[in-house]
Amino acid sequence: MGSVQRRIRGGFAALVLLFVATVLVQLFVDDSLRAEQDRRATRLEQARDANRAALQHLTDAETGLRGFQLTGERMFVQQYDAGRKAAFAAFDRVASLSADEQVLRLLAVERQAASDWLYAYAMPIVDAAEADPDDPRAARGKGTFDQLRAANADLDAAVRAAQRATSAAARRQSGYAQLLFAGLAVAFLATALVLATVHQRHLLAPLEHIRVTLQRLAAGDLSARAVPAGPREMRAVIGSLNGLAAQTERLLDAEQTRNAANELRQAVATALRDGRDPEATARRTAELIARALRADAVHERVTITAETSVDVCWPAGSAALPAQTVEEILAGDPGTVMPVKDEPAAIAVALGGDADCAPGLIYLVRRGEPVWTAAERRLVAALGREIDHAHRRRRLHLRQALLIDELRALDERKDAFVSTVTHELRTPLTSILGYTEMLADGDGGDLSPLQRRGVTAIMRNAERLQDTVANLLLLDGIANRVTAAAVPVELALVAAGVAAETVPLAEAKGLVVQMDVEPVWVSGDARQLERSLRNLIDNAIKFTGPGGRVSCRIASRGDRVTMTVTDTGIGIPDDDLRGLFTPFHRAGNAIDRAVQGPGLGLAVVRNIITEHGGAVTVHSRLGHGSTFTVTLPALATRPADDDVMAG
Repeated sequence: MGSVQRRIRGGFAALVLLFVATVLVQLFVDDSLRAEQDRRATRLEQARDANRAALQHLTDAETGLRGFQLTGERMFVQQYDAGRKAAFAAFDRVASLSADEQVLRLLAVERQAASDWLYAYAMPIVDAAEADPDDPRAARGKGTFDQLRAANADLDAAVRAAQRATSAAARRQSGYAQLLFAGLAVAFLATALVLATVHQRHLLAPLEHIRVTLQRLAAGDLSARAVPAGPREMRAVIGSLNGLAAQTERLLDAEQTRNAANELRQAVATALRDGRDPEATARRTAELIARALRADAVHERVTITAETSVDVCWPAGSAALPAQTVEEILAGDPGTVMPVKDEPAAIAVALGGDADCAPGLIYLVRRGEPVWTAAERRLVAALGREIDHAHRRRRLHLRQALLIDELRALDERKDAFVSTVTHELRTPLTSILGYTEMLADGDGGDLSPLQRRGVTAIMRNAERLQDTVANLLLLDGIANRVTAAAVPVELALVAAGVAAETVPLAEAKGLVVQMDVEPVWVSGDARQLERSLRNLIDNAIKFTGPGGRVSCRIASRGDRVTMTVTDTGIGIPDDDLRGLFTPFHRAGNAIDRAVQGPGLGLAVVRNIITEHGGAVTVHSRLGHGSTFTVTLPALATRPADDDVMAG
C-alpha cells in the first residue's frame, strides 16, 4: 500500500510540475509578447501623430507666408518661422520612433519636399524682407507644397502599413505561444494517461473524473460543480485547471478590448480628418462611439465658430438632454469623464471652448449594462481630447482664413481709395499749376511783393502735391510699364543727373555730399531708377542736420550692382524698421520732429527696385544715421550705344 501511495504521490507531483510549468510559460510568453506589441504599436502611433503634426506645422508656415505676401506685415513671418522649426522637429521625432526601412525612405522624401518648398519658394520671400505678390512664383510654391502634401500622405500610408504588419506579427507570435501552451497541455494529459495505465486499479476512478473534466474544459464548461466528489488531490488539480482557464479567458478579453479601443480611435480620427461637413462629422463620430461601446444613445455638442454650433445625437430622434444636465456637464473639467447625477447608467466628458466659442460635450448612456469599466472611461476621455483637438484646429484655420480675407478686402479698398483720390486730384492740380505758372511767368507788374511770395508758395506746394500724386500712381500701376520700357541703363549717368539736382540743396543746408560711382549697367527704366535714387538721397538730406554727411556709392559685385546711400542723420527706431517700406508709414522720430512728407518715398523705391528684379535693405542706428542698400542684376556686357537709355 505504501508503494502505491508513493507512486500516486510521485505521479501527482509530476502532474503539478507540468501544470506549474504550463502556467509559468503561458504567463511569461504572453506578457512578453503583449508588452512588445504595445511598445511597437505605441511608437508607430506616435510616429503617425508626429507626421500629421509636421504637415500641420508646415501648413501654419504656409498660412503665415501667404499672410505676409498679402500684407507685408512681419508678424506673419513669426508664424512661418515657428511652423518651419516645429515641422523639422516633428520629422526628427518620426525618425526616432520608427525603424521600418520604407517609413524612413518616405520620411527622407517628405523632408526633401519640405526643404524644396522652403529653399525654392518660402525663404527667398522672407529673406527679401518684403511681400512678394508674384503670381507665377505663388503658383510654383503651391505646386511644391502639393508635392509635400502627397509625400506626407505616402508616409502616413507607410506607417499604417507598418502598424498592420506589426499587428499581424503579434497575432502570429500569439499563435505560436498558444501552440506551445497546447503542447504543454498535451504533455500534461499524456502524463496523466501514463499514470492511469500503470495504476489502473488504484487510479481508474480518479482518472475517469479527470477525463470527463478535461473534455468539458475543451468544450468550455469550466464549472467546478460539474466534477464529482473524489480524492482531495484530484479536486485541487481540477480547481487549478478551472483557475487557469478563467485567467486565460480574462487575458483574451483584455486583448480584444485593447484592439477594439485602438480601432475605434483610428476610426474617429479618420472621420475628423475628413470632416468637411461639421454636422455630418459629429453624427459619424457619435455613431462610431455608440456602436463600439454598445451605448443606447450618444449626444455630441461642438462649437465651430461663435455663430456656428453642432448638436447631434445617435440614434436620431433620441430625447434631448435636460438643460440642467447640460449645465452640469459643461461646468466640469474639459477632458475628464464624470458621472451624470440624474442618470446612473450615463457618463459624460466636457469639451473645451475659448473666448469666442462655447464649450461642448459628449454624453453616453448604456442602460443594459450600466457599469462603465475603467478602460472604457479612459477610452471616452481619449476620444474627447481627440475631438476637442480637431475642432480647436478647425476653428484656428477658419479664423486665419477670415483674417486673410479681411486683409485682402482692406487692401482692395485701399487700392480703390488711392486710385480714386489720385484721379480726382490730377485735374484740379493741372489747372492750379497752369494758372500759377501764367502768373509767375508774367512781368509781375501788377503783383506786390507779398502777392509774388504767395504765388511762389502756391507753385511750390502744388508741385509737392503733384509729386505725391505721381508717387501714388507709381505705386498703383508700375508693373506693366517697367517690363515694356526695359532697356540698358548706365547708372553713372543716372547718378550724375540726380546729383546735379540734390547736391546744391544739400550744400545750402550745410551738408557734405560724396558721390563714388563706377560705370555699371543694368536693364530697366532709367526714369524710374532715377526716381528711386533721388528719393533715397532726398530722404538722406531731409533727415540729416547741418554739418552732417551724405554719401552715395554705386559699384559692381559679380553679377549684381549695388547702390548704397548713407547719411549721418537722426536714424530710425528699431520698432519702425519693420514697416519702413509700407505706403504712408512714417518713423516716430520723423513725426516728432515735424519732418514733412506723406511716407510714400521708400514704398516707391521698393516697388521700383522689386520690379527691376532687385531688393532694397536698410541698416540704421538711432541717432547715428542710416544706410540703404539697393541690389540689381548687372548686365554681363556693355550694350551698344543705340540701345542705351540714360535718363
